[in-house]
Amino acid sequence: MGPGFEGRVDAIDLLAFESSAGAGVPLRELALVGLTAAGITYLITALVRVFAVRAGAVAVPRERDVHVIPTPRLGGVGMYVGVVSAIALAAQLPALNRGFAYTPDMTAVVTAGLVIVLVGVIDDRWGLDALTKFAGQVTAAGVLVLMGVSWYLLYVPFADIGTVVLDPLQAGLLTVLITVTTINAINFVDGLDGLAAGLGLIAALAILVFSLGLLHDQGGDVSYYPPALITTALAGACLGFLPHNFSPARIFMGDSGAMLIGLMLAAASTSASGRPARSAYGTADMFTLLSPLILVAAVVFIPLLDMVLAVIRRTRAGVGFATPDKMHLHHRLLELGHSQRRVALLIYLWVGLLALSVAACTLFSPLAVAPFFVIALLVALAATFAPEVNRRRRAQAEGDQALLTR
Repeated sequence: MGPGFEGRVDAIDLLAFESSAGAGVPLRELALVGLTAAGITYLITALVRVFAVRAGAVAVPRERDVHVIPTPRLGGVGMYVGVVSAIALAAQLPALNRGFAYTPDMTAVVTAGLVIVLVGVIDDRWGLDALTKFAGQVTAAGVLVLMGVSWYLLYVPFADIGTVVLDPLQAGLLTVLITVTTINAINFVDGLDGLAAGLGLIAALAILVFSLGLLHDQGGDVSYYPPALITTALAGACLGFLPHNFSPARIFMGDSGAMLIGLMLAAASTSASGRPARSAYGTADMFTLLSPLILVAAVVFIPLLDMVLAVIRRTRAGVGFATPDKMHLHHRLLELGHSQRRVALLIYLWVGLLALSVAACTLFSPLAVAPFFVIALLVALAATFAPEVNRRRRAQAEGDQALLTR
């Protein structure tokens, strides 16, 4: 084929790209990527379940566990295959593939994801001590940094500091800190059927909403594609895994899945901002600059709070912070009288309330979002304490009945 044909191909490709950029947000292509991740994850997880049983990667019920029958682990392997398949498809779509050419984010996520999944597989099958697992998490976060995914820009809203451009060492340390914290926050809360997968789905959708807002505002700039692609693939993988994992679970995602979710959430948030080319300067842009960090805090607030309380509780008890117990948030909700399914749905509600409210504030005025937030907050509180209220009403009714029969 002559150079004239190649020139025509390049022109057609460029025209397709410009058309996509003009459209701003390639929603159909992103939906296809998400559905691919969901479908592949659903199918592969069924095969992983059979393999896990044969390989002996099975969670035997312990005193602190909620499940009562042996259940295979390694679900994170199916999720990772779904994510990689979706990203591979995105690389072939004309409306999305330019997002791979100008940033290293997608390659970094796939590589770091492989590292964290391998660490999780070893832990799911043979077990790892806390220090070794932490070293694996730092290694995976370090891969993101070495491949160019870092928080190079940070906005400090107090003391008239403003925007701070970090040097490579500072950027790397901050990125590792955020990534490892997010990984452990998701991993800590993974103690109930469907919980981590549902939280991962909600958190990914929240960051996706923020990323789509960036894409729209920037007219489809390809440098903003990676966070949208990462969260779309993650949301699809979590959605495809949920049918296998929602109560009663037929397979657990294990550390291989929970740590993968945490890593991808941190990578998507880092990719969405934190770089000089992607951020505006000035006080007027404070919320835009801070929103990725606020969003990270929102999506992991409930898991992170559970993790911090567990560390404080165990430290005060004089045991190691990694020592397991039955005082996690989901255990306390079970004690209130909720079923396993209702506990998962309640935590979905709380995380969705926080994460989606913050994401909505990046698109609309906070004053416009506030009434909906208050209403959702009241609904969440009522749903959380409904068993306790009903129990007190029954006790009061029984007491009144006893007085009448005397």
